[in-house]
Amino acid sequence: MRKGAGCRALPLVQQRILDDMLATIPDVLTQEEVAHCRKVLEEATWVDGNVTSGEQAATAKRNLQIPEGSPAARETGEIILRALGRNGVFNSAALPLRVLPPMFNRYDMGMKFDAHVDGAIRAVPGAGIRMRADVSSTLFLTPPEDYDGGELIIADTYGNHTVKLPAGHMVVYPSSSLHSVTEITRGARWSSFFWTQSMVRDDGRRTLLFELDMAIMEIRKQLSDENRAVVGLTSHYHNLLRRWAEM
Repeated sequence: MRKGAGCRALPLVQQRILDDMLATIPDVLTQEEVAHCRKVLEEATWVDGNVTSGEQAATAKRNLQIPEGSPAARETGEIILRALGRNGVFNSAALPLRVLPPMFNRYDMGMKFDAHVDGAIRAVPGAGIRMRADVSSTLFLTPPEDYDGGELIIADTYGNHTVKLPAGHMVVYPSSSLHSVTEITRGARWSSFFWTQSMVRDDGRRTLLFELDMAIMEIRKQLSDENRAVVGLTSHYHNLLRRWAEM
């Protein structure tokens, strides 16, 4: 499932790493895919976002969501899952073991989500199993110029990071992070969000592997795959993953 070291080179400009494994990934969806998802969601029924909230989040959350398992959620979710499968940066950053089916939310005027931490354990719909939420992802479906407010604020040990990305771009960050969405003052913000159980549960180890993988990809653009340095670094990457991965 993973596309990383030893598979194909991806330019470093395709990813941005901030502190504790916060990465923005451009063009996860094509503009045609964004337009199709928007059309499907515009024709769907939205419900109060608190249908999926825990007790604490319910007091902080004001938004709308597409019901889980609805035809619109399944159709657009499949488009996103296919896009994730072909995205090397996501697979390198998250090292996914399981990905929860994507969900969809909407923030209209006056809506927001105060600071909270995502729940640690999620039930996988229709599978009869639960999964650990290690990595949170938000995929933006609205151009930033179409709304004011609606910034995703992610806190880590180095302070707060403000994220507001073009439609089709995505941010991934540790699910243990305190985060919020600021109040919408104009327009509306639509996005998809979902959780990933990683093969490597520790944020620090996952960050080290991601940075090493990105460095190997950059070196491979300058040296042949047979170069001893490339072979050695790639071997170290896979041996670290072998040591730390949980299946």
